[in-house]
Amino acid sequence: MPSPFPGMDPYLESDKLWPVFHQQLVNCLYQVLLPGLVDRYRARVVARQYVTEQALFTSVVRESHEEPYIEIRRRTDNRLITLADVVSPANKLTAVGRQAFLERRQEARQGGANVVEIDLVLQGQPLVERSREGLPERDYAVTVTRASQPERHEVYTTTLRKRLPRFRLPLAADDRDTVLDLQALVTRCYDQGGFAARIDYQRDPPVPLSDDDRRWLDDLLKQQKLR
Repeated sequence: MPSPFPGMDPYLESDKLWPVFHQQLVNCLYQVLLPGLVDRYRARVVARQYVTEQALFTSVVRESHEEPYIEIRRRTDNRLITLADVVSPANKLTAVGRQAFLERRQEARQGGANVVEIDLVLQGQPLVERSREGLPERDYAVTVTRASQPERHEVYTTTLRKRLPRFRLPLAADDRDTVLDLQALVTRCYDQGGFAARIDYQRDPPVPLSDDDRRWLDDLLKQQKLR
C-alpha cells in the first residue's frame, strides 16, 4: 500500500522508523545515480558516526548514530566532485548531530565539491542559515550549492500537502546535471521498507504541525479510512 500522503510522510520521522528510512533513501538514490555516472566517476555510500547524550533523572542516556550519505568522486584522481547528504532529525535537534553534519558540509566545500542536501525533517532548527525572504512557503527543501558558485544556492521547496520536487544534482562543470525526482525516490523507499505495515495512522505524527495542517492531515487520513 502506498503512503497516504501526496509528498513526504511525516510519520517517518519516528525515532524507530527514521534510521531505516534514511538508509533506504540513500540506497535508492545511489541505485538511481549509478547508471548515469558511466566511467568518469565512482559513487560510494559512506556514513558519519557520532554519539549523543541525554540526561535522564540520575543517569545519562547515550545513543549511537550512523547516517549514510553519498560521495561522487572522479576516478582519475579520487577527487570529491559531489556530496549528496540527507538531513536527519538528530542533525536538527542535537548539538552533536548538527556539528557532525555541518563539519562534513564544510569539508566538502573547502575541497571544491558540489553539495546537495535533502531535508525532509520538520523537527528542529534549520541547517541552512539564510533569509527565507522571497522564497515560497516550505516544509521540506533540497539545497544545491555548486562548487563554481559557492556563495549562491539553488533551493527546491515544497510543503507537507504537496508533491516532493525534482531537482538538479551537479557533477563536474563540463558535465550535464542529473535530474532526480525526489518523490519517486521516497515512494520507492516507502514501498521497499514496508512502512505501511509499520505505521499506526490512528496516532498523531511525531512532528510539530500547525492547526491547519493538523486538520488537513486528519481529514486526509479519514478520507482514506486510516482513521
